[in-house]
Order: sequence, then C-alpha cells, then structure tokens
Amino acid sequence: MTGVSAVALAGLPEVRAGDDLAALIAGAGEALRDGDVVCVAHKVVSKAEGRVRRLEDVRPGERARELGARLGRDPRHVQVVLDEAAEVLRDERVLICRTRHGFVCANAGVDASNAGEPGSVVLLPEDPDASARALRARLRELTGTAPAVVVTDSFGRPWRHGQAEVAIGAAGLAPLDDWRGQADRAGRELTATWIAVADQAAAAADLARAGKDSGEPVVVLRGLDRFVTQDDGPGAAALIRPPEEDLFP
Repeated sequence: MTGVSAVALAGLPEVRAGDDLAALIAGAGEALRDGDVVCVAHKVVSKAEGRVRRLEDVRPGERARELGARLGRDPRHVQVVLDEAAEVLRDERVLICRTRHGFVCANAGVDASNAGEPGSVVLLPEDPDASARALRARLRELTGTAPAVVVTDSFGRPWRHGQAEVAIGAAGLAPLDDWRGQADRAGRELTATWIAVADQAAAAADLARAGKDSGEPVVVLRGLDRFVTQDDGPGAAALIRPPEEDLFP
C-alpha cells in the first residue's frame, strides 16, 4: 500500500524582505527528511526576496488608466500587472497575461491578498526555479537533508470554476512522470499519459492548509520519495507548454 501525507507548518511569522525563509522553515518544529517535498506558497518567497510594490509609488500610464476605468480596477494595480506581463492575452473582465516566465495566468500573478502591508501588491519571484534551488540548498545546509522544494501559486483553469494550486518553481522533484509509450494494465500502449507530478504535489499541499487566512504557507509532503531526485532537475519550467503548442491561442 502506498500513501501520501501532508503536514502544514504552523507558527511561521510574517515574512519580510531579507528574511532567511529556509531558517524559518527549518525552525518550525517539523524535522525534515530526505524524500520530503516542501511546498512553499510563492507569497512568502516573493516577500523574502523583496518582490512587493507599494501602489503609492506607482504612476499609471495611459493604457493602465483606460483598462482600470473599463474593468473597474485601480489603475496603479493595472500598471503593475502590465509591468509584469510579457503579453496581455485577454482584457475582458480580467487581465489574462503571459508572464516573462511563460506562465499564462490572471493579472500576471500580481496579487494584493496577504501582501502584509496595506496598499501593496505581491509579484511572482523573478525566477521561481532559482528560488526553489536556493531554498533547497539552504535547507540542506541547515538540516543536513535535501528535501525537494516546490514553489506554488493558485491558478484558474479554463472551463472550470475555482482555482487550484500549481507549481511555478521546483528543485529536486521530477516535475513530470511520462508514461507515453508504456502499457496500461491491459497491455494497451499509452499515448498521452504525462502526469504533472509537481502540480499535483502543489494541489495536495494546498488541501492541508486550514485556509488562506491560516498563516500556513509551508506544507511538507511525505510519500513521494520516488519522485525526489538528488540533483535539482529541470524545475517547473518543464511544465510550461510552449506558445507554438498552445491549443487555445
């Protein structure tokens, strides 16, 4: 019998720019092991890396003012979204953007919830895979173990209500499990089965939190040892479908 457990770490303080996030995780009372997967909500990663903007410092341009008026949004917030977007794909009801990382998501990942400071918004990390690698290296230094690290964010899904947590950064976890060319139990060749391991780990971790207001940005998963690797691996970048393969341009 196989199984996966998920434990949310309680008691982490409000994270601010320059904080040693790995030290906060290591000191949270859960002894980490090789084979663990440490899932970290990107908000605390971004805060530690100083990826927060105060809206009072933002001067919206003409396009931000036009979009803000049409969408009923603060034009300063819209300007930050435009600054973070490599491309705006849709601007009806919500801004759907492609970020410079290659993610397609609402508002280029810019979010005011749990920003920690009134009138501020949190941006995605500059390089979420690099953030995951740095966290893993620091955890190894502090604990002598090398758990995998997944940096997560909540994304909407086309044609489905609600959001699901996905991996935007990863280190030490095989992000995909490719079964194409292998056989199912009946011997039939699989042609499309390609499991998004890192995304499913992120979603499982989110279910372990008491809620978005719980102050539990870090969850430790156990039971995924077969996907945890010695090297850092390709990261969550491997999950991004290139634009030329986009089925819904």
